[in-house]
Amino acid sequence: MRKQRTIKEIVKVSGIGVHTGKKVDIIIEPAQENTGIVFHRTDINLFIQANQSNVVDTTLSTTLGIDGVYVKTVEHLLASLYAMNIDNCIIRIDNEEVPILDGSSASWVYLLRNASFVEQKHYKKVLLVTKPIKIKDNGKFVALLPCRKFKISYAISFDGTFINKQKYEIEVNEQSFIKEISKARTFCFLRDIEYMQQNNLALGGSLDNAVVVDDYGIINEDPLRYENEFVRHKILDAIGDLSILNYDLKAHYIAYKSGHNLNYRLVSNLLQDKKSFALIGSPKHEMEILENLGYLSPSVGSI
Repeated sequence: MRKQRTIKEIVKVSGIGVHTGKKVDIIIEPAQENTGIVFHRTDINLFIQANQSNVVDTTLSTTLGIDGVYVKTVEHLLASLYAMNIDNCIIRIDNEEVPILDGSSASWVYLLRNASFVEQKHYKKVLLVTKPIKIKDNGKFVALLPCRKFKISYAISFDGTFINKQKYEIEVNEQSFIKEISKARTFCFLRDIEYMQQNNLALGGSLDNAVVVDDYGIINEDPLRYENEFVRHKILDAIGDLSILNYDLKAHYIAYKSGHNLNYRLVSNLLQDKKSFALIGSPKHEMEILENLGYLSPSVGSI
């Protein structure tokens, strides 16, 4: 296990929301241990905890809300905080959507690393999946399986398009996220943009913050950052959605053509089935649980 962390310096960011098109300013501040990740809508003076019960919409992104007040498109920022082991902070935001920046987590990673970190006294609790949780829906699949690490195996399929089929597998930690996932940008099909904008979505989207795909390839001047950037971005989104558990997750997440809604349902099903996981609150407790589950060899006595 590890100790909780917060940032050392304040982070300030300005940008636009990819769906609302509205300008937004964000200030991320350090917070005391056990605070968690909390959004503060400064224009309304309302605090919204980043947790499963506050997820109110999963249409093309993840939205948190309380009493009709929202913070939209939180997944890229939450993925960055989770992967970099930043457990406690107050995110002060003066509008309803987190800025999209370049469509990836790269800018968040850069800013958070520059802010540096402070280790706190209390341990970060661990959620260890002990029983498989699976959802199948209309040709899509998502699951959490028991695993001593946080591992992701993801596959996507857009038959008949430039994207085609892609898959990727990764053990998630700070370094792997920064190197292999953080720069992957959000993407969409050119044919879908008009429909989205007619439904008040993607109003702030552009070639500066998304990879746009037509029948022949990408229309962006900048090349892909990874050969399989599309599936890597889906992994980025999944990390953000799973981070809402507010624990260090030890599980193997497997997905085929999943998205924000299936991720939300998966987390809900997990939390409702108390026999599907164990919560670990201290290193001593961790050793006891792992030994009871048969993860430890009595002759070794450690992970």
